[in-house]
Order: sequence, then C-alpha cells, then structure tokens
Amino acid sequence: MNTQASTASGPAFAEHRVSRDGGSIYVRDYAGDGPAFVVMHGFPDNLHIYDDLIPFLVEGGRRVVAFDFLGFGDSDKPEGGNYSFAQQVGDLHAVVKALDLGKVVPVAHDSSGPAALNFALDYPDHVASVVVLNALYADSPTVRYPEFIELFATPNLKALTQAFLRSPEQFAFILQFQRAAFQEMLSDDHKERYASFLGPIIDENFRRKPSSGPAFGQMTGGLFAEAAHNVSRLGELEALDIPVQLIWGKRDPYLNVGVAEHIKAHLKRGSIDLLDAGHWVQIDLARDVAGLMLDGPTT
Repeated sequence: MNTQASTASGPAFAEHRVSRDGGSIYVRDYAGDGPAFVVMHGFPDNLHIYDDLIPFLVEGGRRVVAFDFLGFGDSDKPEGGNYSFAQQVGDLHAVVKALDLGKVVPVAHDSSGPAALNFALDYPDHVASVVVLNALYADSPTVRYPEFIELFATPNLKALTQAFLRSPEQFAFILQFQRAAFQEMLSDDHKERYASFLGPIIDENFRRKPSSGPAFGQMTGGLFAEAAHNVSRLGELEALDIPVQLIWGKRDPYLNVGVAEHIKAHLKRGSIDLLDAGHWVQIDLARDVAGLMLDGPTT
C-alpha cells in the first residue's frame, strides 16, 4: 500500500492504493477522531458524490475515508474483471484492514446499501453503526428501480444493453432520459447542483478510458438477484444489535420513503430522518446530512 499526502479545494487528505483482486482501490483518508465514516458510492457514480458532505464531517472533528469500488472512479479496472455485490463487501473489508481502521461507520448510498449492511452482518466487530442514504437492500414493496438501471438489470435484454454500452450516442440518450426523471421533483437550486456537479461526475465515469462501463454492466446485471438474496438475510438484520441511521431524501421518486420504512421495519436499532431532498441527499443538503451523522443515531 502506497500513501501520499494530498490536498484539494476542500480539507487535506492522504491518498492510498489498496491491493485487491488483480488491481488496486483508490482511497482518500481525511484525518479526524472517532470511528471513521467510510463513505461508499453507488452506480454509476464514484467517491466525488461526497465532496460536499466531507468538509462538514471533517470540520466536526471526524475521520472520513472515501474510496472508489474496483471498476469505478480512480480505482483500477482490470481487464476481464469480475464485479459483484460480494466483491464490493470485500473491497470495504480490504480498505478497513489496510488502513487498520478498527471499528468504522459504513455509509451507504444507492447500490452500496448491500455492502454496508452485509458488512455489518459479516463483520459486526468492525462496525460501530451504519448510515444509509437513499439506498437499496432487499426487495421492497414500494421500490421503483430507475428505468436506466432496470433496463441494464434485465437479463434477457443483455444483448441490447451491451450494444448501448458500445454506442456513446445511444447510451447518452438513455442516460439523459434518466437524469430528467431524477430531477422532476427537485427544487430549482437542487436541479442546478445536479446539472453542474453530479452530471459531470457520471459522464466522466463512462468517458474516461478504461471506463466504468464493464463494472456498471455487471453490477446492474446482478441487481435483482442481490435484492432477492438479501431477503434471506432479513432475519439476520433483525437480530443485528448495531444502530442503523437512515437519512432519506423524500423527493426520491425511486428509492422512496417506503424503501426506508421497509428497511427500518427489519432493524432492531433503526432510525429514520427525512429531508426535503432528492436521491443524492448528501449533495442536496450536505450540511443537514452531516449534522445528523455527527449527532449519531437516536437508538
């Protein structure tokens, strides 16, 4: 593992490369106290979705670790790599071990919900609490998968979706459709932030070479199976004696409030805070989310 001191426009951080499955994971480590918040992205984005949130957490005195899952962002994208939800749990475990973090607070967004919650089930001695931000876990009665994601997650459409990944123009069209759908319920200010900040993050993930396309395709392809599999772990989740803090943007048309309520119904020590934000609640209301995280769960 190589480290190198770095600075950005926000707080200073150290960079690490953590060896993993024929490649390496890119990690940013922000100094602070207490169990580290280990923040994880979904698809199709990367660690930069926390760029607005992290300064508030660091200002509050907490250590924060952000990393790109293998296949995304600045992490390696091994040719022929196998990407899965189980692999992402392994990525988290590798980061926690390599940085000798001890007990951590996994922070999930979107498709990293399974990584955070299953890590807590598999390695409870390494988890102080869990934070879930508009994320999925198991099949939920009210969930609506984004059309873009559902298209790529449908097995019998794989030939079509692989063709989309090879055609930048067609891929851009369906991506733009999905962006518009996510923004329908947002305030004007949040729409502007989506366009100026989040859109370029997602674009860069696919435009850079090698791109995140293969990881995105494999992860979406396993989405329905993962949600179904995690139903079998709900009994374990109900017995988990670790606080889980659900912080939810109530304007999310897909991973809606009902999804948060369904997760909470299977938690022994769960709490929900609803905010007037969309799917990327940590971007829309970064200061509010940070305040809730720093205060800790209410259970």
